[in-house]
Amino acid sequence: MTAILGYARVSTTGQDLDAQIAVLAAAGADKGRIFTDNLSGSAGTERPGLTAMLDYARPGDTVVVAAVDRLGRSVVA
Repeated sequence: MTAILGYARVSTTGQDLDAQIAVLAAAGADKGRIFTDNLSGSAGTERPGLTAMLDYARPGDTVVVAAVDRLGRSVVA
Protein backbone atom coordinates (compact mmCIF):
# COMPACT_ATOMS: atom_id res chain seq x y z
CA MET A 1 0.00 0.00 0.00
CA THR A 2 1.38 3.40 -0.95
CA ALA A 3 1.35 6.47 1.27
CA ILE A 4 1.48 10.23 0.84
CA LEU A 5 4.30 11.57 2.99
CA GLY A 6 4.78 15.23 3.82
CA TYR A 7 7.89 17.21 4.73
CA ALA A 8 7.85 20.69 6.27
CA ARG A 9 10.77 22.82 7.43
CA VAL A 10 11.09 26.25 8.96
CA SER A 11 14.40 28.00 9.44
CA THR A 12 13.37 31.23 11.16
CA THR A 13 10.93 32.22 13.87
CA GLY A 14 8.99 34.25 11.29
CA GLN A 15 8.07 31.16 9.30
CA ASP A 16 4.96 29.13 10.14
CA LEU A 17 5.21 25.35 10.38
CA ASP A 18 1.44 25.07 10.94
CA ALA A 19 0.69 26.69 7.58
CA GLN A 20 2.94 24.19 5.79
CA ILE A 21 1.36 21.28 7.65
CA ALA A 22 -2.09 22.49 6.57
CA VAL A 23 -0.96 22.52 2.91
CA LEU A 24 0.47 19.00 3.26
CA ALA A 25 -2.71 17.71 4.91
CA ALA A 26 -4.79 19.28 2.11
CA ALA A 27 -2.57 17.40 -0.38
CA GLY A 28 -3.52 14.13 1.32
CA ALA A 29 -0.67 13.57 3.77
CA ASP A 30 -1.87 11.98 7.01
CA LYS A 31 -0.73 13.88 10.14
CA GLY A 32 1.19 10.79 11.28
CA ARG A 33 3.14 10.85 8.03
CA ILE A 34 4.21 14.49 8.05
CA PHE A 35 7.84 14.91 9.03
CA THR A 36 9.21 18.27 10.20
CA ASP A 37 12.43 20.12 10.94
CA ASN A 38 12.91 23.47 12.65
CA LEU A 39 16.36 24.49 11.46
CA SER A 40 18.33 25.96 8.59
CA GLY A 41 18.42 24.06 5.33
CA SER A 42 21.99 25.08 4.51
CA ALA A 43 24.25 22.50 2.96
CA GLY A 44 25.68 20.04 5.43
CA THR A 45 23.04 20.64 8.10
CA GLU A 46 21.63 17.42 9.53
CA ARG A 47 17.86 17.30 9.16
CA PRO A 48 16.47 14.50 11.34
CA GLY A 49 12.91 14.95 10.07
CA LEU A 50 13.98 14.60 6.44
CA THR A 51 16.15 11.61 7.31
CA ALA A 52 13.25 9.96 9.15
CA MET A 53 10.93 10.53 6.18
CA LEU A 54 13.42 9.06 3.72
CA ASP A 55 13.92 6.05 6.00
CA TYR A 56 10.13 5.59 6.23
CA ALA A 57 9.43 5.99 2.50
CA ARG A 58 8.79 2.88 0.43
CA PRO A 59 8.65 2.36 -3.35
CA GLY A 60 5.47 3.91 -4.70
CA ASP A 61 5.06 6.45 -1.88
CA THR A 62 4.57 10.09 -2.81
CA VAL A 63 6.43 12.89 -1.03
CA VAL A 64 4.80 16.33 -0.93
CA VAL A 65 6.23 19.64 0.24
CA ALA A 66 4.56 23.04 0.55
CA ALA A 67 7.36 24.57 -1.57
CA VAL A 68 10.47 23.07 -3.14
CA ASP A 69 12.74 25.39 -1.13
CA ARG A 70 11.70 23.48 1.99
CA LEU A 71 13.84 20.60 0.69
CA GLY A 72 16.86 22.71 -0.17
CA ARG A 73 18.07 25.69 -2.09
CA SER A 74 21.05 24.36 -3.99
CA VAL A 75 21.14 21.72 -6.68
CA VAL A 76 24.35 20.21 -7.98
CA ALA A 77 24.14 19.71 -11.74
